[in-house]
Amino acid sequence: MSTIRLPGLVDAHVHLREPGYEYKEDFATGTMAALAGGVTTVLDMPNTNPPTSTPERLADKARRAAAQAVCDVGLFVGATNTEADAYLPVAPQACGLKIYVSDTFGSLRIDTLALMHRLFRTWAAQAAQVGYRMNGAPHGLGPITVHAEELMLPVCLALSHLYAVPLHIAHVSRRSEIELIRAAKERGLPVTCEATPHHLFLSTDDLPRLGACGDMRPRLATPDDVAALWENLEFVDIFATDHAPHTLVEKGIGVSEAPAAPPPGVPGLETMLPLLLTAAQDGRLTLDDIMMRCSDNPRRIYGLPMQPETWIEVDVDAAYELTNADLKTKVGWTPFAGQRVYGRIERVVLRGESVYARGEVLAAPGSGKVLFQGL
Repeated sequence: MSTIRLPGLVDAHVHLREPGYEYKEDFATGTMAALAGGVTTVLDMPNTNPPTSTPERLADKARRAAAQAVCDVGLFVGATNTEADAYLPVAPQACGLKIYVSDTFGSLRIDTLALMHRLFRTWAAQAAQVGYRMNGAPHGLGPITVHAEELMLPVCLALSHLYAVPLHIAHVSRRSEIELIRAAKERGLPVTCEATPHHLFLSTDDLPRLGACGDMRPRLATPDDVAALWENLEFVDIFATDHAPHTLVEKGIGVSEAPAAPPPGVPGLETMLPLLLTAAQDGRLTLDDIMMRCSDNPRRIYGLPMQPETWIEVDVDAAYELTNADLKTKVGWTPFAGQRVYGRIERVVLRGESVYARGEVLAAPGSGKVLFQGL
């Protein structure tokens, strides 16, 4: 057994589904799944019901998280077509602004260029007053984070340049996208990006086997697209799961009549680290690569505070098979079920307290912190 100690991980892209979709996940089960995956900080997306797009809704979500979370939680605010930038009075209390300009689950898709201009312009104006939160600074704004695929990506890059707004591109999945981001970085634009394990380790070749359990947004891409992500890994700043749980019944699994349009998304909090450690065993990554993208860079990009006396203990040589039965997520499945991986999380310590050990969550509900509140 080769047990090593690593920093607590950050998952900068999760959907904990509360409020509105608690039957899929909530702050309790989602953060329990995080600890089981070695993740001690999660950043939660705003496409709940109702969406986190006003000061009142951000405050409500923060109260829910404070009562239930067992790891630290940052909350995004989101823009809508009808409420636009209503969140601005509490923008510094969010980890960032999420804008959806491509197909997604929920009601937050922005569909006009004029509104996109307004959102970037008002975020820049707010930042001119409070600054940007970077490198652990406790005050200011986070970046604008976008779900922008294919033709929408250059639009967002242009707006970022026009308004001098730091831009983070979520879940990059295609060769055309990572090569465009690479060019933007080489020109010095303030852009960062993330890739998910499912876009790094799955492709369209896996769809016949996965069926609806392989349906997510962005969709699985071709093997050539996957190869492009690995070829351009130095330009990928963050590994994040886009943990997006839906029930197997919603996916049409085990039911007599499958739904016409199963909701897109897959859970991922508990499988990210073993998948990445397996790639390290295969020589495709190093531990430094993983820690940079799962700890150092997300903390820097989103200005997250450090967690003192926090670490995870991982048996990096433990080989085992991923199974649905072992998961803490409420939906209880993974598209990687049956895959053999390396790296078993033995223990998680958060601020000096053992919060996970030998497959059991030990943390009390509400022991996690909700970040950036009360500033």
